Amino acid sequence: MQSINNIRAPGLRIVIIIIFGLLVYPTWALSAEPSEVVDRFHEVLLSVMKKAGSTSVTARYKELKPEMEKAFNLPFMIRITVGSSWKRTSEQQKSELIEAFKRMSVGTYAYRFNGYSGQIFKTLKVRTGPKGTRLVDTRIENPNDDSVTITYVMGKFGDKWKIIDVLLDRGISEMAVRVSEYRSILRSRGVRALARALSKKATNLLKN
Repeated sequence: MQSINNIRAPGLRIVIIIIFGLLVYPTWALSAEPSEVVDRFHEVLLSVMKKAGSTSVTARYKELKPEMEKAFNLPFMIRITVGSSWKRTSEQQKSELIEAFKRMSVGTYAYRFNGYSGQIFKTLKVRTGPKGTRLVDTRIENPNDDSVTITYVMGKFGDKWKIIDVLLDRGISEMAVRVSEYRSILRSRGVRALARALSKKATNLLKN
């Protein structure tokens, strides 16, 4: 997975925003446990990596898309990322944003995980987070390189646990990176421009 500049403080802020966003969703009995959701996603990701030498980025995208839609709450993630602008956005524009964000998110994983050289995914532990969240600590062990620590922030939606953020090295929030980038586009050019930017990024990822 590609590294991201250290932004621990913004990462903490966005996790707090995500947690308060969860309060609007009802919760009931559990189905799959948080670690099971992550383990299943890792199984699929590892399978995609092992076949990457003989498959295109588009083929990896098609295999990952249904699994990422199960494991992640992508509509929730883009709503939180957009922030207060979401309430002022039309239903059509919301739909366009969600689809563009899904395509970009899946495309990013399909592009990044483009090979296999003996990597192992390990789930280390599950911690209780604030306001009912769970933090699933995992590690990608690379035989020929440094291991990468990834923490999945999990929220409960109805009876399902879903990934709502990914923290690299226990503090670098992917959502925080997106908040900074996306809100800058929203302020300067508006909602449709953000949807177009996400679609363009997805298209560029899938060309490789």
